[in-house]
Formats: sequence, C-alpha cells, structure tokens
Amino acid sequence: MSTPILHLKDASIFQEENLVLSGITLDIYKGDFMYLIGKTGSGKSSLMKTLYGDLPLQSGEGHIVDFDLKKLREKDIPYLRRKLGIVFQDFKLLNDRNINDNLLFVLKATGWTDKTKIAAKIDEVLEKVGMKTKGFKMPYQISGGEQQRVAIARALLNDPELILADEPTGNLDPKTSLEVMSVLEQINKSGKTILMATHDYALILKYPHKTIKCDGEKVYEVV
Repeated sequence: MSTPILHLKDASIFQEENLVLSGITLDIYKGDFMYLIGKTGSGKSSLMKTLYGDLPLQSGEGHIVDFDLKKLREKDIPYLRRKLGIVFQDFKLLNDRNINDNLLFVLKATGWTDKTKIAAKIDEVLEKVGMKTKGFKMPYQISGGEQQRVAIARALLNDPELILADEPTGNLDPKTSLEVMSVLEQINKSGKTILMATHDYALILKYPHKTIKCDGEKVYEVV
C-alpha cells in the first residue's frame, strides 16, 4: 500500500481553547478526490486551516505531504504551503496587478528566477484552467468564475502534491460553480489529489466522489 499524502489518526482540532473536532482518523492517497461537507460552524474550515498550518494540531497524529503537523514550526509553514495548492472561497487575487503578474508574484516569492521558465509556467497553468488569453486583464475586469479559475491556476504553480479547496464555489452562481468544478475534475484526472470543502450538494450529486462529513465534533465517511 502506498503512503498516504494526508494521514490523521485520533486528531483533535482546536480553535484556541475550544475543541472543534475530535478523534479524526483519515487517509488521502495520491490521485484521490474527496469532499469535506458539514453545516456552517461544523469545523470544515478549522480542519482545513490545521492542514495548511494556520491552526496548530494539538493532539493526535497528523502527516501531510511529508510534514509532521504536530512538530510543525513557524518557519516550516512556507515550505509546507509550497507543497500544497490552496484555493479559497474569496479568490484572494491582488487587485493592483494583472492576472499574469498575480502569478508572477507567487513564483518570485517561491524562488523562481528564470524568466523563460516563469513565462512557460504561467502559460501552462492558465491553459489548464481555460484562461490563457486573459493574462493581461486585471482581476476586476473578469467574472467571479474567471477569478476563481485564476486562483486555481495559482494553486497549481508549484506542482502541489495536494490541493486544498475551501468552499471554492461558495461565492459563485450554480452555472459558474459547475464550470469551476469541471476544471477541478480535469485537474484531478491529470493525477492531482484534491480535498474540497463544500456545502454545495448539487455538485456532489453531479460529480460524485468519496465524501466525509463534519458533524457533532466528529468526522466520518458518508456512505
């Protein structure tokens, strides 16, 4: 059996002193696509934040892309995040620069220096999300769905081992949500591993995958 990309065993998630989720045992393997569902306030975002180092893992075991979440230090977090692609609900694009420069900013921040390789990488990720011709536009000149496609492209820049998508369609209308979901499906088919928090049950019905649910401080698989 291959080693999981994400492994949690009896993990408990806290927001400061408050227990949010307890006794989580979960394995995600390369190429998986998994949904994380649950009501607002059930702990989905707290679990996601723990996985990318925003909240400390206080009890239990947790390993993600070769990092031990229990031993994660402040200075390790940027390196952890380079191996993850994180997609947020609210896009988080820089509004003072165009799409290409948004992506350039991330590549430079993560140590890329070769201009030819940088240009090729930006072209490659924008093509994957169907935005290759829009690189000269500013974020406010494109639709919400297009902004989220750019956010997905940004998440792909450093060839992440795992994509964490936290309500990526939460701010989008149903038609646009399906378009963004179709992009994520294609990325998964190309071999990328995705954990996606969502409350959009229409997407889950249209694109069924293994689903886990946060409910009553527990996380369990929905069969």
